Amino acid sequence: MSVTTSAYIGDYFPYGKVTSEEAKLAVAKAKPEAFWLDDAIRPEAMPALAQDIYADLVIIGGGFTGMWTALLAQEEKPERKIVLLEGEQIGDGAAGRNGGFISASITHGFVNGFKRWPEELPKLVRMGHENLAEIEDFINRNQIDCDFQWYGEMNVAITEDHALELLEMASTAPEFGENFKYLSQQELSKIIKSPLYKGALFDEDVAIVDPARLVWGLRRVALERGIAIYENTWVDDIDYTITGVKIKTSLGSVKAPKVIVATGAEKSLIKEVNKYVVPVYDYALMTEPLTEEQWEEIGWTEPIGFSDVFNQFHYFRPTIEGRILWGGYDAVYHYGAEVNPDYDFSDESFAMLGEHFYRTFPSLRGIGFTHKWGGAIDTCSRFAPFWGTAFSGRVAYVAGFTGLGVGSSRFAAKTMLDLLYDRKSERTKLKMVKTKPFRFPPEPFRFIAINLTRWSLDRADKTGKRNLWLKLIDKLGFGFDS
Repeated sequence: MSVTTSAYIGDYFPYGKVTSEEAKLAVAKAKPEAFWLDDAIRPEAMPALAQDIYADLVIIGGGFTGMWTALLAQEEKPERKIVLLEGEQIGDGAAGRNGGFISASITHGFVNGFKRWPEELPKLVRMGHENLAEIEDFINRNQIDCDFQWYGEMNVAITEDHALELLEMASTAPEFGENFKYLSQQELSKIIKSPLYKGALFDEDVAIVDPARLVWGLRRVALERGIAIYENTWVDDIDYTITGVKIKTSLGSVKAPKVIVATGAEKSLIKEVNKYVVPVYDYALMTEPLTEEQWEEIGWTEPIGFSDVFNQFHYFRPTIEGRILWGGYDAVYHYGAEVNPDYDFSDESFAMLGEHFYRTFPSLRGIGFTHKWGGAIDTCSRFAPFWGTAFSGRVAYVAGFTGLGVGSSRFAAKTMLDLLYDRKSERTKLKMVKTKPFRFPPEPFRFIAINLTRWSLDRADKTGKRNLWLKLIDKLGFGFDS
């Protein structure tokens, strides 16, 4: 199955750096805050840890991975004393800043799984579908109000060659347990109207959700079950002791025999992890609510999520209030793998996104944007999560979700617990779990390589041709994405 673009689109490339004054003005008026976090029901933070305590299990990081790990560990042994430490408030990181797509894929999409683990892909597909069903069941059983909607995702083609690749994927996928539906340009136009789209691949096993309300819901359930959560508690260091591990914070500490590290794009406390992960900044806009007439103009008849198939791709979806979230394209890396709140906002990236939105939906040109935000994604060279242990098996970690962790984080949590407690399972036997991605080179070569890759991917989108650099990293199985 072909997985690379070969079409020459030249002057027809619909995106780029050119931005109209209209787009600049529209995004300038938007509130610099993640839409999902600008919510009246946002819970107040739990107190910070300010004493020395003991636990059976400590979890560092309160995003989706950390919350799922805490809940699954508690379900295994309700008597287990579990402590979760979050450096900010729950939801402030990637959990409250993403697009809210919950995919069944645990391999960052079918194509990535096909390229990297073809022999075990049927098993990975099955596990991913089971994982998503269990997420929905947990949400329903615990009455988490997070606007969970099972409407699927359309992967749209902007060139004829893209459309042919999607058609080929639809015919290949059933061999591995997936059931995608291909839509021609005419069929797609009955679902969404844009002058850019030539066809699409529909994946019905994707849900869309309010991600902040989901992670807050997980937090509520965790607290109800007696899991101790300390927010605004930054971990300074991990010390190995004779009896276990000691987690040091600015005002206290926790001693425990077992520790989970789930800190996402932040610099990991496990030094080895930082060789495999780089923080890449992704940006998003939220429109003002559309009128009924505006929805009719673009023909978006069902609340389906969308993404395009360029290397530098966009993702977009409706909200329950009738808005459109529009994000992606840029994948910005800062020298030294720096994570800084100042990088959450980029006037250039926001204006470019606004212009891309207008080009995609010309009839909506001039619509306003109410929110603009960004955030760091933990990107690794294989795009999918990887696992490991440290401190003689007393610490387990996972990282590298590369922007598709809302659903796969729960699978990752189950796998981490297996590794931490030395349990042999179907998950731990996977090649995906046993192996790690390629390491990123040290600076300054890391910065040079990443930006050369970004430039090359942009050129590939515009010309349909992968240059020698991309061909080399394709051959090595190395990648860069958001």
